Amino acid sequence: MITVTGTVNSALDPVRAFDYLSAFEHTPEWDPGTPVVDKLTAGPVAVGHRYHAEAEFRGKRQALTYEVIELTSSRIKLRGENKSVISVDTIEVSPAGTGSKADYTAEFQLKGLLKLAEPFVRPAFNSLAGPAMDGMKKTLDSKASL
Repeated sequence: MITVTGTVNSALDPVRAFDYLSAFEHTPEWDPGTPVVDKLTAGPVAVGHRYHAEAEFRGKRQALTYEVIELTSSRIKLRGENKSVISVDTIEVSPAGTGSKADYTAEFQLKGLLKLAEPFVRPAFNSLAGPAMDGMKKTLDSKASL
């Protein structure tokens, strides 16, 4: 399994930060590695909601279907899958001073023979964290000034 983590501190209060980040369809606004997310289930985010996402990885787009598998007032966990990978993404938001702290974890499990490639592709997966965390911070901070 490949685990990628990041933490962002923002001036945006934790309730607004979580409301924004838990709406998974906003992901393309802050994560350049996920340029497409379409909500497949109507209504406010809830356990069982599904999304179509397209992730950019090593110059190729890969479609995944995600489902919300856990949701609390400060934590969301989604599970995405396609023919080659299972991805579990967790975002947890907590108070930090007058703003918030967002912890992001993505766990990737390659399927079949691709598991053998994990040591070789781990650096490519890890390289996705920096741009995503930078985008998350910039986007959350821009919402704090509204």
